[in-house]
Amino acid sequence: MKKWQRWAVRGMALTAGCLGLFWSSTTASANSINTYIANQQYATPKITTNIWPTFPQYGYRNGKPEGVVVHETANPNSTIYGEINYMKNNYNSAFVHTFVDASSIINVANTKYLCWGAGPIANQRYVQFEQVEVHSKAAFASELNNASYYTAYILKKYGLTPKRYTTVLSHHDVSTNLGGTNHTDPDGYWSTNAKSYFGTTYNMTDFLALVKTQYAALGGSVDTTTDTTDTTDTSTDHTTTTPKKKTVTYNHGSNNETATLAQNYTNWSVYNHIKGTSGAYKIGWSRLYSDHRGTKVYVDSRGVKKGGWSGTWYRIRFSKNATTKYWVYSKVLNFPKVTYSDASGTVTLNNAKNYAMYNHVLNSNYLSKTTAHTQDFASGTTVKINKAGYKASDKSSWYRVTLSGKSYWLKANSVNGNA
Repeated sequence: MKKWQRWAVRGMALTAGCLGLFWSSTTASANSINTYIANQQYATPKITTNIWPTFPQYGYRNGKPEGVVVHETANPNSTIYGEINYMKNNYNSAFVHTFVDASSIINVANTKYLCWGAGPIANQRYVQFEQVEVHSKAAFASELNNASYYTAYILKKYGLTPKRYTTVLSHHDVSTNLGGTNHTDPDGYWSTNAKSYFGTTYNMTDFLALVKTQYAALGGSVDTTTDTTDTTDTSTDHTTTTPKKKTVTYNHGSNNETATLAQNYTNWSVYNHIKGTSGAYKIGWSRLYSDHRGTKVYVDSRGVKKGGWSGTWYRIRFSKNATTKYWVYSKVLNFPKVTYSDASGTVTLNNAKNYAMYNHVLNSNYLSKTTAHTQDFASGTTVKINKAGYKASDKSSWYRVTLSGKSYWLKANSVNGNA
């Protein structure tokens, strides 16, 4: 199919686009390409936003996107900038929101408004992006990583979760399940490159697993319904069961908090992501230098597994500015101990300095975020104490207070008065 024909069919009628258009989770993949991608430990992809103001702006049927449609350009000789320029010159026939290749994610149409890339039914529902065809093993893996990140980013941005056929669809899925178009991309492109460069297959189920991994890294709760993989490994890690529905709830800290590795830390293995989640694999301590007993590590994320495979995991790095991170089971780490007790009383915020106010005790196993400062409130603001904490490592006292219906943890010197 010639390029102008491809774009025209994809748009499926400018008039329909202008007038306002109408209208399950699957088993996690263990595809070797996803494993290869995980082993590359890519940095977080960057999304370049360069909105072209000429694109028309029409609203989605429900006011916001309902998911993402994945395309590929069907042109083996084009570049990402060539595709973007061509689309700008032919947007009356069709256009998408974003283009992806091995090194770039370029957003050219505002995702707040619909595009014309997958026929009149899907256009009014989904953000859409094109993959530009690449021609090497490394480029194909990097492009899939970028594509899955962008998909996860859009889902997270609009409050959606990754679900096959519902929030994550290929153009082929649209043709088969929604209609209004007859394309089958990106099936052929993925199949050809997967076979040529990896000697395997690649499909939307594999891609969804990659999206879930990216989504979890962005702080989303991942549903791994119908995952029947045995998640018990050969280390003495805690044994997990295999329920039909499993989720992970994430909490991200923002204060460069630290812990130390336990003396028996090797009793539990180290992973690229939480054990049992999509795309997770065991790294093994032997690959991470020598003896780490008592080593200080920086901790920035906490994941709590629910649904029959309970357990708490943490994401660590070995230096403050390290970009490579690892996930470990909670028993691997020793956090400063906090002793909690009931407390009551009324005190005033100390505005002499701009003291931080947190959602948890700083450097505790809950991980903390700075959620306010004392100088955000008027001088003399009173607060009620409902809990106290004592951290022996630095002999600091803490109070949990309520203010305007919200809870905050403050160090004792952040308040004035008797608790």
